[in-house]
Amino acid sequence: MSRARSGSMRPVVLRLPFQGTWIAENSPARRVPSHGTHAFGASHAIDFVAVRGGRTAPVRDWRSLLSVEPVDRFYAFDQPVVAPTGGRVVSAQDGVPDLVARRSPLARIPYALTQASRAREGARGLAGNHVILELGDGGPYLVVAHLRRGTVAVRPGEVMAAGQPLGRCGNSGNSTQPHVHLQVMDDVDPFRAVGVPMVFRDYRVRRRDGTEELVRTGVPDNGDVVEAVTNPG
Repeated sequence: MSRARSGSMRPVVLRLPFQGTWIAENSPARRVPSHGTHAFGASHAIDFVAVRGGRTAPVRDWRSLLSVEPVDRFYAFDQPVVAPTGGRVVSAQDGVPDLVARRSPLARIPYALTQASRAREGARGLAGNHVILELGDGGPYLVVAHLRRGTVAVRPGEVMAAGQPLGRCGNSGNSTQPHVHLQVMDDVDPFRAVGVPMVFRDYRVRRRDGTEELVRTGVPDNGDVVEAVTNPG
């Protein structure tokens, strides 16, 4: 599948895989490829970071500016993550350690130097603890990445319904802060895959300009704070 073909495909419809308020980052609503590359099927990927009162963590100190931070100070860490849609589990990785968090630009410099080695590890190095769901016979495939070590709750072959537990948010793989990474791709192998568009249904959004809206189907932009709505009416 070519990238042009991928971009013209009908988007896969998902629900937000968490409760509470989360901010969207690296959104395909802003640009494609959303993460700066078409590699690894990530053209239309999106990240979500839990926030409360506009903050991702209750503490900001000298380590936030100059060093690394413990992951358990972040609101997203250990939050339940559920299946955004139904599908069959084709891959479930656990056992990858959660990394320290790196909000500090200084702390990200040595981390960036190890990017190539993580890419060589493939899905384990990039997605960390993750689940891949086959959404139809032969695809597409949904990746839910960066789960906490020891929390992946599914095994290959299981058939999941939307809303069933997958694991808990962590900071494993290619991640500098606890968050949930979602992407849809046309092949289960990220080295061959092309990214597929996705949209989300039934969520409330608060945009950076302060406006709020109930969204039936859409893609949050960078900086949008979203919350799943279970009974939109």
